[in-house]
Amino acid sequence: MKSIRNSTIIVILSFTLAACGGNQESNSEEPLQSKKSMDTATTEESMAMPEPGRPALPNDAEYDAMYFENYGTNPFIATEDDPLSTFAIDVDTGSYSLVRQYIEQGSLPPKEAVRVEEFVNYFPIDIQSTNDDTFTTLIDSISSPFGENYDLVRMTVKGKDIPIESRKPANLIFVVDVSGSMQEGNRLELVKKSLRLLTSQLQEGDTIGLVTYGSSAQIEFPPTTVTEKDEIFSAIDSLHPGGSTYAEEGLQLGYSLAREYLIDGGINRVILCSDGVANVGKTSADGILKTVAQYAEEDITLSAFGFGMGNYNDVLMEQLADKGNGNYAYIDSFSEARRIFTEALTGTLQTIANDVKIQVEFNPAFVDRYRLLGYENRDVRDEDFRNDEADGGEVGAGHTVTALYEVRVKQPTEGPIGTMHIRWNHVEDNDVEERSLPIELKQHKTDETLFLAAVAEFAEIMRDSYWAKESSLKDVLALLETVNLDDEEKLKFVGLVKNTIAIEESLYQ
Repeated sequence: MKSIRNSTIIVILSFTLAACGGNQESNSEEPLQSKKSMDTATTEESMAMPEPGRPALPNDAEYDAMYFENYGTNPFIATEDDPLSTFAIDVDTGSYSLVRQYIEQGSLPPKEAVRVEEFVNYFPIDIQSTNDDTFTTLIDSISSPFGENYDLVRMTVKGKDIPIESRKPANLIFVVDVSGSMQEGNRLELVKKSLRLLTSQLQEGDTIGLVTYGSSAQIEFPPTTVTEKDEIFSAIDSLHPGGSTYAEEGLQLGYSLAREYLIDGGINRVILCSDGVANVGKTSADGILKTVAQYAEEDITLSAFGFGMGNYNDVLMEQLADKGNGNYAYIDSFSEARRIFTEALTGTLQTIANDVKIQVEFNPAFVDRYRLLGYENRDVRDEDFRNDEADGGEVGAGHTVTALYEVRVKQPTEGPIGTMHIRWNHVEDNDVEERSLPIELKQHKTDETLFLAAVAEFAEIMRDSYWAKESSLKDVLALLETVNLDDEEKLKFVGLVKNTIAIEESLYQ
């Protein structure tokens, strides 16, 4: 039986919301929608080509089958109608690197490919943990750079860091798609380089098994200690593409192997490397997802790493990681593999909290309306926040997760305008813990929050959001030019914005 811990949250507070900016009347009123209209927004799976007027791949190559799902766009909610906003935490980043691949190949992405939260969460936030608590939380805010008379509230949660030497022993089962489609664009070669890199980062006591699938699935080698690197590398290097795509059998065999060699109290994880396109066995998401969810109940988790353009199933890969209590990333280059498998390896492998949910409660006396940017497919019913059977998100060691809210206040106040609640299951004993902290309004701009505002607005523009109709990519670039960019990934993002502007301008020459 789960027990509930009551505790006081340890919080780093850097409140920077512009209280004076929120009490002015807007020149134009946006339409309000109820929570019901948001919950019932149409979602549809689409085989997306570049949108009309958007260029195709270089050399006239086509996007044969790029599968995405449209989850709609969160509207503004009148606080008097519904003061609660509830969602599951999400550490996925696949949408950002997939969209980046489109742009780097000279094409604008379909809007369905954009998930705002995965753009924002691609960029880790530097928060120093003050003790051994599971989470450290930072709240700050600014007067919105893109919405006159609105404020942008940032809520960032960071999982505790775990030193590499303290990480649990891992039993990893690589499940690799070697079907014919993996030959396109040398995607299997990138998989092989990525797995060699991951293997080289593991420690004595970790084991690796390898399953491949094409027209059928087979075990290349059972779990083997990483001290046998030469044999592991040789098996990885020998992989070659061909045949159909029997993803269901590959996952079943991988999970069976993980269960057979289960490390009690350790990390037991299937590492799926695929383009997500299945054409043999259960090919629908529902059929495969049921199996993945069942194994997640046995603490055998799944990380999904996507490869390839032209035919790629983003919907299946993202949902596999969700149901598998793992994470989803898209690897478009060896540098992205390096980021995931070296800089963020411990967080990728070791989960520190399960079923993490956040509920934000705004005070109708002070907040007129609010809107959550992104997390449309992570929405949780308000009444399920304290339902411990309702699924939440998983957070790995050192992972940071950020949520951004646009809010309009009725009047300035020196007190809280609301409360943020966070609830999760402890990995070790499944005990439930909940913490709460106030949301206050004080003005203090930070480069980090301004940068995340630019990232979110870029994503909103790329998905043709109604709420970004007054903004342009040049506005995003202008904001970035005012920010002190302190790492390589942020500088690369500036280049991505410039490349996108160039592609758009080329359409109108």
